[in-house]
Amino acid sequence: MPHVLTRSLDRSATVFLIVVAAAGVLIPLSNLLLPAGSMFQVPTYLVALFGKYVCYAILALAIDLIWGYCGILSLGHGAFFALGGYAMGMYLMRQIGSRGVYGNSVLPDFMVFLNYPKLPWYWHGFDMFWFAALMVVLVPGLLAFGFGWLAFRSRVTGVYLSIITQAMTYALLLAFFRNDFGFGGNNGLTDFKDILGFNVQAESTRAALFALSCLALIIGFLICRAVVTSKLGKVLIAIRDAESRTRFLGYRVESYKLFVFTLSACMAGVAGALYVPQVGIINPGEFAPGNSIEAVIWVAVGGRGTLIGAALGAIVVNYAKTVFTSGPLAPYWLFMLGALFILVTLLLPKGIIGTFNAWWEPWKARRVSANAVSAAREDGVSEPNMAE
Repeated sequence: MPHVLTRSLDRSATVFLIVVAAAGVLIPLSNLLLPAGSMFQVPTYLVALFGKYVCYAILALAIDLIWGYCGILSLGHGAFFALGGYAMGMYLMRQIGSRGVYGNSVLPDFMVFLNYPKLPWYWHGFDMFWFAALMVVLVPGLLAFGFGWLAFRSRVTGVYLSIITQAMTYALLLAFFRNDFGFGGNNGLTDFKDILGFNVQAESTRAALFALSCLALIIGFLICRAVVTSKLGKVLIAIRDAESRTRFLGYRVESYKLFVFTLSACMAGVAGALYVPQVGIINPGEFAPGNSIEAVIWVAVGGRGTLIGAALGAIVVNYAKTVFTSGPLAPYWLFMLGALFILVTLLLPKGIIGTFNAWWEPWKARRVSANAVSAAREDGVSEPNMAE
């Protein structure tokens, strides 16, 4: 496995991992060790904000894995993100215990308010972190597996698959809005106290969550790189470019799609689980179809089929969202987001990283050729053999 991961890394991937690792170490240290007011001290609210950006970058990686390399345009990945967040939120709610408003050591406050006689069966086990961590991966993975098995087996592709994924997300949105569904209804889950015995509001805990998010981004990136640079990745690209021809060659296209779709959903669930303790709330609004569409825009802006571009697009777009939604342009943010998507589609169809690569590779090839010609002239050879 280490050999596979090492072989899958190129110079740009290595630089990306170094930058993420440096951020995961330096930002928490600057927050905890430097005095307040120092020019290099990162405030706690920025640590939480950057942590949210990193979680979005993991979600963008998950979408790019299926869209950029397999051609599956999912407009419902926000559902897997939210399910992972709810799994972590249920664990955090069980940790409140008797410190809630109503002082019930078993039932969360919203269940006491709604006169629940006992804890629903699907809440059992979430008082243990290992069980909640398992559900963070298992619940989105099982939903993706069941949905993908039905959709891919029926050979639903293209825009029809995109519409169905969005319908799935909207159905979950309506279900989680119901008070009798057992997940807090419109208010969702909030008022978290502890995670693994540490105060979730403490500066040290927020710094640790940010570092953990960066580690998850690194692991997720390595997994995606190992997939797309392997023989499996070549089959996925073949499915993206010519699905019917790939099927004709004897590959079980449905199995490949199902595997990568399930893996992507599990990554989205992990991103949602890391997101919840850093923002302090999870509610049905995370299931909104617009969130899934916005995540696709991140990938398009950064560069579909590049992985690094997907993560970069998530950070750039969400930073712009933070800036523009806090001023007089706040009511027009959605219009600006739509205009950004249109401009990128028309002017930069390959995204930021894809456009840079399209410019960089020819320039690099010309430079190598010029160096070869110069070296050949110095050696007295009129026409250098480039194959040598």
